[in-house]
Amino acid sequence: MNSMTPFSSTARPEAPHSAPMGAGSATAPDAASTSRVLRNTYALLSMTLLFSAAIAAASVAFQLPAPGILLTLGGYFGLLFAVYKFKDNGWALPAVFALTGFMGYSLGPVLAKSLALPGGAQVVTMALAATGATFLALSAWVLTTRRDFSFMGGFLFAGMVIALIAGLGAMFLQMPALSLAVAAMVALLSAGLILFETSRIVNGGETSCVMATVGLFVSIFNLFTSLLSLFGFGSSD
Repeated sequence: MNSMTPFSSTARPEAPHSAPMGAGSATAPDAASTSRVLRNTYALLSMTLLFSAAIAAASVAFQLPAPGILLTLGGYFGLLFAVYKFKDNGWALPAVFALTGFMGYSLGPVLAKSLALPGGAQVVTMALAATGATFLALSAWVLTTRRDFSFMGGFLFAGMVIALIAGLGAMFLQMPALSLAVAAMVALLSAGLILFETSRIVNGGETSCVMATVGLFVSIFNLFTSLLSLFGFGSSD
């Protein structure tokens, strides 16, 4: 079971932030700003997840064809560029929903293939439950400890580039063992990206709820598709 996994372009090393001495009076406004970004990010993330799930369900119901590797990569990176370009104006939300809707459409054929396997419904349910539990656990850990994981940015980005190249190689060379290894690698990297993106928000490194939403959405999407491949591997041919 193969699926293309887009990687998050928001994983980037950040310079350490340090507050100037005597800036204690700025703590409250900074905390309020961080809280606002976090609240808006989770609200937008919830809406995009529901929208993407609805598009994926429609894709399965109407048996829409898979977009293909070139259209998938072109659509993903093109829409991701649009989100980055319009992140500070009124076109940001339409771009975000266009991106997440397209990713939901690309997920539909993968879900249809998974559901057609023996025990496919259980595989999809397990992958969905594991993704939700992982996201909630990692997010709660960062929100509670407020640890800074920005140092992981460069490593995670490089890892996703390697995983993308390896995934393309596994697809074109028809190597199921390599596909399984890539899925496991992407699952681990996606968990790391959830820590990275969440810590950037709570520590003030990310001030755009649009970019924060896209980063978390892509990480959740990658985690789900990777777990779907891992759980369904035993049922595939």
